Amino acid sequence: MKTRALGPFTVSAVGLGAMPLSMGANERPDRDRAVATVHAALDAGITLIDTADIYAPSWDTMGHNEQVVAEALRSYGDTSHVVVATKGGITRGEGETWGRDGSPDYLRRAVEASLRALDRDVLDLYQWHRPDRWRVYGEVVETFRQLQQEGKIRAIGISNADVEEIDVALEVLGEGGLASVQNEFSPRFRCSRDTLEHCGEHGIAFLPWSPLGGTGAASKDVGLTYPVFTDIGAARGVSPQRVVLAWELSLGEHVIPIPGASRPASVTDSAQAPDLELTTDELARIEAQFT
Repeated sequence: MKTRALGPFTVSAVGLGAMPLSMGANERPDRDRAVATVHAALDAGITLIDTADIYAPSWDTMGHNEQVVAEALRSYGDTSHVVVATKGGITRGEGETWGRDGSPDYLRRAVEASLRALDRDVLDLYQWHRPDRWRVYGEVVETFRQLQQEGKIRAIGISNADVEEIDVALEVLGEGGLASVQNEFSPRFRCSRDTLEHCGEHGIAFLPWSPLGGTGAASKDVGLTYPVFTDIGAARGVSPQRVVLAWELSLGEHVIPIPGASRPASVTDSAQAPDLELTTDELARIEAQFT
């Protein structure tokens, strides 16, 4: 497995988005298949697993996904080299009421809950899941910095951020202090191209979420929606999904897609994307479909 830098870590060039193991458009797998999917990712050389406290079947089971990841890691063997990234800042309440809370008290409670769910003394990468627009962005990032100084988290990331918010985070944390930005990016959602490039200029890892277009049909049918990926895949003997991930990887050495998976076969296929080197002509054909 080829590797890339993510803050202080060196991780696989493709990670595993663990959300579909607990929620999403696909049917949720049972515990055994969920654990088997994580194990398949590890077998394939994946060393980055992305989760979040809100990834759960219901509001009163928050932490479910983190617990599944922890169970899979415990039952695998030596996973000291695996980086687990989690997120906080989105709330879920009774009756599935969703919100955002960037207050110091809430984030501290969220970090402690994630530490318990993941069965860890320190979180590898803790990401601010979505901005709380009622609060000053830099002040919330300062809370993350304090948590890092207290030894609760090793590296800081932000998610669903624009260029201005990235710059605010850098102002608080200093150059090199922001490990990652996790934004939606895929063939159907390319609005984050400017943030992707901005991250590259500052040495920040860019983690595309839903890199295949989302869970369910969007990911399954990406080759139908964008036939160029099917055509290139057919010529190279690989899936269109693998071509999509290879294209995203070509956009910069700082790009680390985190495709979701709920089946071992899916993550095994995704893990082979770093070995697919697209030609200049193939990349030009892909880019041409977007113009």
